[in-house]
Amino acid sequence: MPNAAQIVAAFRDVASTKSLSPEEMNDLIKDGILAGLARIHGANVQAEIDIHEETGEFEIIVLRRVVDEVEDPSCEISLEEARWDDDTYEVGDVMEIPVHFAEFGRNAVMAVKQRIVQRVRENERDRIRDEFNDRVGELLSGELQQIERGKLVVMLNRAKDAEAIIPWKDQNPRERFRQGDPIRAVLKKVEETPKGPRLILSRADPLFVAALFKLEVPEIYQGIVDIKEIAREVGGRTKIAVYSRDDSIDPVGACVGLKGSRVQAVVSELGGERIDIVPWHPDTDTFARRALAPARVSKVLSDPERAVITAIVDEDQLSLAIGRNGQNVRLASQLIGWQIDLYGSREWLEKGADLSLFAGGGEEHYETADFPLSELELDATTLAALSTAGYDTFLQIIDLERADFLAIEGLGEPEADRLLQLIDELTVVEGEAPPAEDAGSLFQFQGEPPAEDAGEETVDETVEGAESAPVSEDVEEDGEGQES
Repeated sequence: MPNAAQIVAAFRDVASTKSLSPEEMNDLIKDGILAGLARIHGANVQAEIDIHEETGEFEIIVLRRVVDEVEDPSCEISLEEARWDDDTYEVGDVMEIPVHFAEFGRNAVMAVKQRIVQRVRENERDRIRDEFNDRVGELLSGELQQIERGKLVVMLNRAKDAEAIIPWKDQNPRERFRQGDPIRAVLKKVEETPKGPRLILSRADPLFVAALFKLEVPEIYQGIVDIKEIAREVGGRTKIAVYSRDDSIDPVGACVGLKGSRVQAVVSELGGERIDIVPWHPDTDTFARRALAPARVSKVLSDPERAVITAIVDEDQLSLAIGRNGQNVRLASQLIGWQIDLYGSREWLEKGADLSLFAGGGEEHYETADFPLSELELDATTLAALSTAGYDTFLQIIDLERADFLAIEGLGEPEADRLLQLIDELTVVEGEAPPAEDAGSLFQFQGEPPAEDAGEETVDETVEGAESAPVSEDVEEDGEGQES
């Protein structure tokens, strides 16, 4: 049987591989010796244990209280028995009994070993739990150790003892890995199992896209640019909504990078998955317009009570708005968190909505698109000049040109330009370029027109497991199978 010094040396070798300090290892050894003493003397045994650092030898003293009648032999001794050793003992005294490690039998030594190994494992599990509980959403790298019933077992670079897996549902079906391949994934959650904490990684969660952008875009890492929302269909397309805390920094441009270098690095890691990047906006209507990029939206009507957006697009924009198999409108719906009912202009008119598209509001406003000019933000002088000329409602001036306004007495160039601006804001002309606020909803490379095949796309942050919002069946049928 090995002596105490040999056992201590062996356990200290184990401690070095587990990154345990000498103090922590000594505590573990003492706990193990107590377990061995419990095998010999009983479960409630009490002892003082000292370990000599230089020699590695143990000094073990079992403590027993002197009593008249013994109820627990593991920690008590009768007065009569104690006085056999020393007749000065009285009831209540504590008797110290030296024990040599050589007296430990095989079972006691095994109990010591098992207890120490168990404590080492428990400490390792606690360390992993404490280290990774606050790292959910962080990008981790490692090596594919094995493929087991569809799940990928990963050995992490900085935590080789941690059990990390990528379940089948958190994998990209378009990707194929082999044993030994380097792999990166986002920490999705820390799962408790009978064997200790298990790290669940994911390459399919929107968090993975967010982590990659944080790695590639310094502005996101520094907190200047925020990823507000992400919507993703794994292996197909992702939409991401970004916002800049600094007005001087374009959030879309920061994510795209010089000649698309940053977003291309993310696309490459995702196996060619297309990404749309749009600027986030607090106004739902404006955000919906941007989320439906690359399509241009003619009109947006919102119903906050039902969280429904009705979007009307020109016929030539309908296929872009729908996307392949409804993918674009589905991701846009996830991005804004509202249901999107999409209509082409022709279908919208066929449903009886024969009002001009600039008429806002709900059904109660559909009878007429006209309204008094006094409802516009115009000064009293301009309103008076228009009224004198016979123009009192919006429809009466909608077709007037700049020269027509200048011909009205009392209107100068600033007033004419203001009126034309209001008309442009309240009407949509077929084929018209998108408004300036939506110009950033698409990013382009070297002036190329945005398209679904451009490889640059948009992502949005959604709650895990969120379902895509329904799309109008009529629209889905019209756009099924069509690509931009």
